[in-house]
Amino acid sequence: MAHEIDRRSLIVGLAGAAAITAVNGPAFAAPAETRSCFAVRSADGTMLAGEAQGDAQAPEILFIHGLRQSRLSWDKQFADPALAGFRMVRFDLRGHGDSGKPDSPDVYAEADRWADDVAAVIAGAKLRRPVLVGWSLGGFVAGAYLKKYGGSGIAGINLVDAVTKQSAELLTPLAVSFARTATSHDLAERTAATAEFLAACFHRPPTGSELQQMLVVNGMTARAVNEGFLKSSAPDLEPVFRDYGGPILLTHGVHDRLVRLAMSERIKALHAGSRLSVYTESGHTPFYEEPVRFGRELAAFVTAATKS
Repeated sequence: MAHEIDRRSLIVGLAGAAAITAVNGPAFAAPAETRSCFAVRSADGTMLAGEAQGDAQAPEILFIHGLRQSRLSWDKQFADPALAGFRMVRFDLRGHGDSGKPDSPDVYAEADRWADDVAAVIAGAKLRRPVLVGWSLGGFVAGAYLKKYGGSGIAGINLVDAVTKQSAELLTPLAVSFARTATSHDLAERTAATAEFLAACFHRPPTGSELQQMLVVNGMTARAVNEGFLKSSAPDLEPVFRDYGGPILLTHGVHDRLVRLAMSERIKALHAGSRLSVYTESGHTPFYEEPVRFGRELAAFVTAATKS
């Protein structure tokens, strides 16, 4: 419990943001590569905002963030020296960050829409054969892409505390409770749920300016995203991952308060070419809480996957 944070501690943490940041500093030094921004249109016209970094001829990684988050979730990876030799691309999912936010929950319920978003980013960023890194909802999005487009265009998949099946048995009671509070039409209840959801993502909490940024980003997410995702047209993507012919790396924080480890263990049992890496000091965000290990393992996985 000492590592867990609640909504009150999130708010209190903002008061000392500048001082804490000055003491702690960034996890990694800024990379030398030039970072470029781009915008693409998905098949239904939704605008998607993204960024790319690194040599266009290097092995490619496409990062897909989780529910209520943004492309900024991957800041530590974009500054990680272990990943400096790769072409890295990230984008804001529909309804999140700087991307378009359609009003209808239906556009978030249809798995094909998420699949089309990934396809649009791959085409727009001119990726040849990337490894997909899908965190939480991002794992579902990666599965939606596989379901519609198949796996021939990607080199591998890293599922990070990913939601591959909407099941109360594989999600925690806390995650199930957010299905109601995060979609509430009561602004006060929904605002409280936003902070509580962010708190639940961590075993070792963020501080300072990183905390500020995450709170703002979480608050930017359209309510329709949550409403639509709960009515997904493809709630079970386990068969898709089972049948995928490429390699899968499963990354999971042992202290995850939202997605049970059993979710990743099921994919490992179903897919012969998968490997499970459990992070003992992380919650729902091992890429943030143990970034050095995450970067090292991801670099090795991408290198091997793109050579096969």
